[in-house]
Amino acid sequence: MVPTSTPQTPFGRVLTAMVTPFAADGSLDLDGAQRLAAHLVDAGNDGLVISGTTGESPTTSTVEKDSLLRAVVEAVGDRAFVVAGVGTNDTRRSIELAHQAVAAGAHGLLAVTPYYNKPPQEGLYRHFTAIADATELPVMLYDIPGRSGVPIRTETFLRLAEHPRIVANKDAKGDLAAASEVIARTGLAWYSGEDVLNLPLLSIGAVGFVSVVGHVVTPELRALLEAHLSGDHAKATEIHLRLLPVYQGIFRNQGVILSKAALNLLGLPAGPLRLPLVEATEAEIEQLRQDLRAGGVHL
Repeated sequence: MVPTSTPQTPFGRVLTAMVTPFAADGSLDLDGAQRLAAHLVDAGNDGLVISGTTGESPTTSTVEKDSLLRAVVEAVGDRAFVVAGVGTNDTRRSIELAHQAVAAGAHGLLAVTPYYNKPPQEGLYRHFTAIADATELPVMLYDIPGRSGVPIRTETFLRLAEHPRIVANKDAKGDLAAASEVIARTGLAWYSGEDVLNLPLLSIGAVGFVSVVGHVVTPELRALLEAHLSGDHAKATEIHLRLLPVYQGIFRNQGVILSKAALNLLGLPAGPLRLPLVEATEAEIEQLRQDLRAGGVHL
């Protein structure tokens, strides 16, 4: 059964932004995607984000996104939220992807801030509301100015929060003051989108995570969350500090590069990457081994 959706936790609490497994020849590995999705849900994820940044969405086709989403929904859609990444820097294409996600059985949509074309705040507002107007699915915004070049400003969040289907934000802005203000002034469910800030964001009102390190430490993330929710802040802090080598290790390079390296080390489906991303070097993999072991991951 899919975890219960509430206004406070519309997509559950612990989600992993899943990599897209590829075969050795670079083609989509749908069987591997289903096995990885099942593994991640078995590990304790309430949901998965498919075709986000970590899913190499810029280099997968519309047809591949549809096939991937349908495969994951088939594998775990009866027991976890499956959120489809539909964000692009072309509003019309994002709407097409949103319609495709509905047909594939997604439970929600993730819409990243349009990148490269650097729209003004009014453009962001119209882009996100157009996506939210296009279907009946709930929408999670994704604020990551380091990749998009444009932040979603507080006044824009306040306007967007008035839309009945814009219900959450994945925060990778790294601005706790701005996050605090939006959390205080809206009903948006706040999800940490920057793993090293998982605990700090919980402390100001975030409800959960959309994680990259969840590929390897979902049980620990859930333990951290549950400790925080139960008021055992010392334990939550201890877990946070213990996971620092994992946070640092996965993000020494692009998160997807080292997440795939970690999954390959663990014998889980991942495979290669698509250009312009490249495989981790032997030196990077050796450093990753050390980082993961220091964070308690058994290889």
